[in-house]
Amino acid sequence: MNNTINDEMLEMGRKAKAAAITLALAPSDVKNTALAAMAKHIRAGQDEILVANEIDVKAAENKNLRGSFVDRLTLNPQRVEAMAAGLEAIAKLNDPVGETIAQWEQPNGLKFSRVRVPIGVIGIIYESRPNVTADAGALCMKSGNAAILRGGSDGLNSSRAIVKCLRAGLEDAGLSGDVIQMVQTNDRAAVGAMLSGLEGTVDLIIPRGGKSLVGRVQAEARVPVFSHLEGLCHVYIDKDADVDMARDITVNAKMRRTGICGAAETVLIDKAGVEKHLSTIIEALSDAGCEIRGGDISVAADSKVKPANEEDWSTEYLDSIISMKVVDGVEGAMAHIAKYGSQHTDSIITDNEDTAQVFLNGVDSAIVLHNASTQFADGGEFGFGAEIGIATGKMHARGPVGLEQLTSFKYQVRGNGQTRPK
Repeated sequence: MNNTINDEMLEMGRKAKAAAITLALAPSDVKNTALAAMAKHIRAGQDEILVANEIDVKAAENKNLRGSFVDRLTLNPQRVEAMAAGLEAIAKLNDPVGETIAQWEQPNGLKFSRVRVPIGVIGIIYESRPNVTADAGALCMKSGNAAILRGGSDGLNSSRAIVKCLRAGLEDAGLSGDVIQMVQTNDRAAVGAMLSGLEGTVDLIIPRGGKSLVGRVQAEARVPVFSHLEGLCHVYIDKDADVDMARDITVNAKMRRTGICGAAETVLIDKAGVEKHLSTIIEALSDAGCEIRGGDISVAADSKVKPANEEDWSTEYLDSIISMKVVDGVEGAMAHIAKYGSQHTDSIITDNEDTAQVFLNGVDSAIVLHNASTQFADGGEFGFGAEIGIATGKMHARGPVGLEQLTSFKYQVRGNGQTRPK
């Protein structure tokens, strides 16, 4: 069985490599035409997509998977339309391929240019979120890359229906459908094959999921990896924070959508601001339907707060649960985040610009905010159109992975007969 899967994956890699070579030279207008056609097919295929999604959702519910997971898996007409609109938004973005990043001339007359180029073939391994299928395929294509998609097993039917629309759009524009391919099996051997690099045909792996997936990818991958680790996001409320702003941002950061990686999982409150903020934040979160697990001071302040244990500080709940801790000022907040955070997204609420700058400089996360919700950790909100994920590593790409982050560069050197002297 594994030999059969390996052979199928190698064939996918070869097809993707061939498609990527042609796509790298495709003009922007052709890629934008493909994106428009993809959006058209998504809209036309809405009924088929929703039927496939219903199968996945019912299976997830029968497995008693948590509500936040089912919510991320679920599609409806509004979410399908958002998917199509997202493709059109990507079409409106500037094409990074061929952009000159820098240029200079040496005294010998040689002229140097650093120019953006596609990475090549990108393997994307992600959880059961159908919109990621469309976003990932479209972003890879617009940036000149072929994509091999391996979505979560719980969303396989939904992803198949979406990829069918994406490939139809590619072919309408005269591009190869092999620019976007999807792994059709749930067998984990397919992931292992992707991580091997498929005999040199895969140039980059992007995992988007929990610790176990990312850990396996980092341990086994023989090609470069953009890691999208869990979102252990924090909101720190400083003593100088506005009460109403702190309340509104904290509730939004946690409760707007609890199942996304930018949802806050821990709220930290300056001990010098406990009297000003603690009861207000507890009341607002409780009224919004959020369970609070707190340290000793929070538990003593309100019976609605359950005692937290050590595990709570490092748990990505992805649910209507938040941990709460009183800390010793901004330094205490940064120490807590350094110990328990995942270098994803963290926010400080304060009217003190100096304190805010200490936090912005000192917290080593991909995204650090001042007086704003962690739920802005999204490529669309950054103006990137869409994203494949939030890279929490430090090499090449960090934060939202959009079009520019899916390119590399090469040097073009122009001379007029120069030779290097002995």
